[in-house]
Amino acid sequence: MSIILAYVIIFLLGATPFFEVVGVIPIGVAAGLPALPVAILALLGNILTLWLLILLMDRVKEWLQRRKEKKGKEVSDKKQKRAESIWKKYGLPGLTFVAPFLIGSHLGVILAMSFGGTRKQIFFWITVSVVFWAVVMGLLSYFGFDLLFTQTGQDGFLKNILDTK
Repeated sequence: MSIILAYVIIFLLGATPFFEVVGVIPIGVAAGLPALPVAILALLGNILTLWLLILLMDRVKEWLQRRKEKKGKEVSDKKQKRAESIWKKYGLPGLTFVAPFLIGSHLGVILAMSFGGTRKQIFFWITVSVVFWAVVMGLLSYFGFDLLFTQTGQDGFLKNILDTK
């Protein structure tokens, strides 16, 4: 497996809903990849899909409505109620900062739109949130796995199959 392929996978996982930067960065660093490029690529993957979702929100709402009518599926009541209570108590900034952990940032954007947030506000707050969490998870992963690798003498679970030349 080449290192480039590993980085492409990090980017794609970052772009995938529910993986988020909070999950992808620790996995990439635990695999033995350097924390900085992992954090940057996971951030780029995550933020690009979020911005695209915000820009295409009208079409996404129509698609969700058709899906709901066709399958009878909705956002989980539990997740929506949790998000709604956060929205009422802390507003848009609160929802966007906890969304990556509780409901996923993609679902957080959709719910923020349905609760009345504007594209401009959501764009700003979700960007701040994802950048913040990418930095936090990058630092925690870097120092946490560095300590673990030093104590165990390991270099990550993919290090031996990655072509780092």
